[in-house]
Amino acid sequence: MRGQDILSSWSGGKDSCLACFKVLQQGGRVKYLLNFVSREFNRCCFHGIPADLLKRQAERVGIPLVQRPVSPDMQKYEEEFKEAVTALKKEGIGQMVFGDIYLLDHQSWVERVCRDLDIVPLEPLWNIPAQKIVEEFIDLGFKAVIVSCKADVLGREFIGRVIDRDVVREMAARGVCPCGENGEYHTLVVDGPLFKSPIEIVESEPVLKEGFWRHWFLDIKQYR
Repeated sequence: MRGQDILSSWSGGKDSCLACFKVLQQGGRVKYLLNFVSREFNRCCFHGIPADLLKRQAERVGIPLVQRPVSPDMQKYEEEFKEAVTALKKEGIGQMVFGDIYLLDHQSWVERVCRDLDIVPLEPLWNIPAQKIVEEFIDLGFKAVIVSCKADVLGREFIGRVIDRDVVREMAARGVCPCGENGEYHTLVVDGPLFKSPIEIVESEPVLKEGFWRHWFLDIKQYR
């Protein structure tokens, strides 16, 4: 890890945040956060977080954010991902952090793509029990808000809640992975050890989106 600048894959959520934090704690030099947003909606893919809010988050963290629009098509996405990372390699990037936990398909994709790019993937959360990861996240003092969830798994009442032990217990009672590794829910980190100052969500409301999956989203209208 030492000796090379590092790029951190960044969604704005708890797992990418914790993975980045762990690498920094181990002495890694994270030069940039790399975030991809939907070309159509200008929001973070899957999480639905507005691009401008992610920029504000990165400012509070104090690591420059590189943000790139991507297509929904997976093949096109991979091409755009590779183009973004290749451009940053010219600035001395030799390693990249990911927040994967146990999904083999994700890990296989990361390993293949990083091999194509000739960079080293770093997976500090890999194979750690999901319960342990979310408890460590909470114990470190990070604060994350649930900003989206699958409507057939978690209801409207979870949207906007802060991840704490009560929420994790409620998820466990429903058979939901405590980290939401299967896409059951996504978060926005608003405070914690990485942050110079917290983000405050001033005005928001839950919105139900219909599509291939029915999702609840937190429509964040105002923040500071």
